[in-house]
Amino acid sequence: MPKAPTYRVASNPVRPETDHKQGLSVLFAGESQTRPEHRVGPKIVDYYLLHHVISGRGTFVAGDAAMALRAGHSFLIHPGQLVSYVSDSEEPWRYRWVAFSGERAAALVEEAGLDPESPTVDSGSDRRPGERCKKIYEAFRSRRRSSSLEATGHLYLLLAELQEARREERPAKLRPDSHAEELVRQAASYLSTQYAEPITIESMAEALGYNRAYLSRLFRRHTGLTPIAFLTRTRVDHGRRLLRERPELTIEQIASSVGFVDALYFSKQFRRYYGQSPSEYRASVNA
Repeated sequence: MPKAPTYRVASNPVRPETDHKQGLSVLFAGESQTRPEHRVGPKIVDYYLLHHVISGRGTFVAGDAAMALRAGHSFLIHPGQLVSYVSDSEEPWRYRWVAFSGERAAALVEEAGLDPESPTVDSGSDRRPGERCKKIYEAFRSRRRSSSLEATGHLYLLLAELQEARREERPAKLRPDSHAEELVRQAASYLSTQYAEPITIESMAEALGYNRAYLSRLFRRHTGLTPIAFLTRTRVDHGRRLLRERPELTIEQIASSVGFVDALYFSKQFRRYYGQSPSEYRASVNA
């Protein structure tokens, strides 16, 4: 016998236009145990509306595609997309939903892999997506000052979990050398973001889970530079930018800000790459 229908929803206590300035605004969240053959639409909405099925079954229709969904599936309605969805006659679905919008929403949805042509993802037995939706609903129900920020955090994690589920659904077809290229990209990103910290190639290799010598050889083969040379050049380039943009900082302060312990070594490397000392460069751009 089908369960008794329920419907609960809670809205963001922060004004949408205030939260929207942050780039991502969670509008409302809710949960419903639907009636048999409960139908929504065809209709459009002007925000993103993500549903996650907790139990039961139903059908989601977007354009000409009809998708039979069950517990563990999520489906995303895009702004302006004509959709309809209906619960099963014998096992009507129970789902949770989250509505969101904002300048960053489209990019985050794309990163999660939920494009209009493929708006569903199967998380299987993973309970986290459903729990994330519940956490957002509970945050709005609490009406705390931090409710909106808390909900946004849970939405980021929800999209990350769906992205992982998407990857497991459709593992990428890698080219023979794509693993090496991805590893080099990760190493370059590590060095580019942590250049100001006292990092070493050993610590980077450990963080990425690879042998130092192997990673160094791979990095040089793909970039033409050793990791040390790449790090040094990155630090010097950022130091050059600070010399232009922060005239109130001393050479020693700039060297320290970009990861050089010794200002004299920074000056030596700067002259090596740019043919003049940091002081001479600063004088030339401020002339």
